[in-house]
Amino acid sequence: MPINVTSEIGKLKKVMLHKPGVELEHLVPEELERLLFDDIPYLKTARSEHDFFARLLRDNGTEVVYLEDLMAEVLKLKPELKGTFVRQFIQEGGSTANKFANQLYEFLMGIEDEKELVLKVMSGVGMSELKATVKSPLVDLVKKGGRFIMDPIPNLYFTRDPFATIGKGVSLNQMYSKTRRRETIFGQYILEYHPDFAGTPFYYKRTYPFAIEGGDILNLSRRVLAVGISQRTTPEAIEVLAQNIFNDRNSEIETILALDIPSVRAYMHLDTVCTQVDYDKFTIHPGILGSLSVYEICRGNHKDELQVTELDNSLPAILASHLGLDRVTMIHCGGKDRIASEREQWNDGSNTLCIEPGKVVVYDRNYITNRVLEENGIQVLEMPSSELSRGRGGPRCMSMPLEREEI
Repeated sequence: MPINVTSEIGKLKKVMLHKPGVELEHLVPEELERLLFDDIPYLKTARSEHDFFARLLRDNGTEVVYLEDLMAEVLKLKPELKGTFVRQFIQEGGSTANKFANQLYEFLMGIEDEKELVLKVMSGVGMSELKATVKSPLVDLVKKGGRFIMDPIPNLYFTRDPFATIGKGVSLNQMYSKTRRRETIFGQYILEYHPDFAGTPFYYKRTYPFAIEGGDILNLSRRVLAVGISQRTTPEAIEVLAQNIFNDRNSEIETILALDIPSVRAYMHLDTVCTQVDYDKFTIHPGILGSLSVYEICRGNHKDELQVTELDNSLPAILASHLGLDRVTMIHCGGKDRIASEREQWNDGSNTLCIEPGKVVVYDRNYITNRVLEENGIQVLEMPSSELSRGRGGPRCMSMPLEREEI
């Protein structure tokens, strides 16, 4: 079934996840900041929590597919791509990977099982694994203790960010941080070569120069898209995305709302501060309301021309107007308690995954926000999160919808 996502709340029919793997055990304290983690998750518990998440989705009628399986299927169906795939990972793996390119290529090409190869490029390659014969005595001595020639990719379980489904198309993103840019290689191969997705239109490509990430892209309706201007998504990227969407005759999107949120790590994406949970209800972190600017982007009179207007209404009024509603309810993360609001937003209290109108998956640790959601008529499905939350992302971050029912 091809991609079809025209809302944030239509019943979730199919979703892509990545089950955390050995890449998390390859995190070390001095590399945490560079690899965008605040702490080192305990892999056994993280995997158990993720299994709970996947089971919860399946129990509610969602087909769950895994990034690693889809990529392995591509390599199995098209074995001629293996060499190109491996070389691309080496080329984008940094200066050390390129120094040992021949040894890395030989090592990775020697892995016969497709899924094992995919998991290995995800988890990283250490000096000790190569048995390198290259004469590089200083590097040998310094890195023999287990440093990586090709870095692990620990953020992969946040499948929302590398690409975003928009209607029947996708934005294959240019990630903000160099650490995460190799993640989009998997999306490139899956979207171009997997039989389920081949032919999907691209509204953005990973080779474009401006940063944009999937956590900033929300499908409000089949005609309205919201995109955050954030720490990780630039206005330049949004302009390119808008031009490509409006130039696609098959796209039904008529309006893009660009929401300018504070550029700080706590609010790294729009979906860390605002998500839709029902036809007329949104979660919101109250800390952004006073500083939020919203811009309306529409087609211009000529190709690639955009009409941009700064809107001076409140966010609830803007959302209601563009969704054709009299009003919308903004459910505050943490309720009326400012301390709880800041704590639970940090722990992804606003990062809900709506699996059908009025039903959401949330982290159990955000008990105040969860209670407020229930008081507003939302069915809350809680999942454990002690380890998964260490990567700074919630249920929406960990999921890439591939198909939703129309609403």
